[in-house]
Amino acid sequence: MIRIRYFAHLRETLGTADEQLAPVPEIATVADLVAYLRARGGVWAQALVPGERLMVAVNQELARPETRVRDTDEVALFPPVTGG
Repeated sequence: MIRIRYFAHLRETLGTADEQLAPVPEIATVADLVAYLRARGGVWAQALVPGERLMVAVNQELARPETRVRDTDEVALFPPVTGG
């Protein structure tokens, strides 16, 4: 299972802090995972708008769209963080 964690406004918009997702052949990369989640429609499509800035970490390391996602990975999605 892939564990997906949502932070900040994503958690509030989606109404969940995390979920478990069984691996599916369509998901090989971070970009594939985000597209898969967006395809759920509704709040998922609204929260994961193409072109919106989104930070992703795989196993607690910042990831790029082409980063591989595998069974047992933990993937965190969160908005960009700014300092003050």
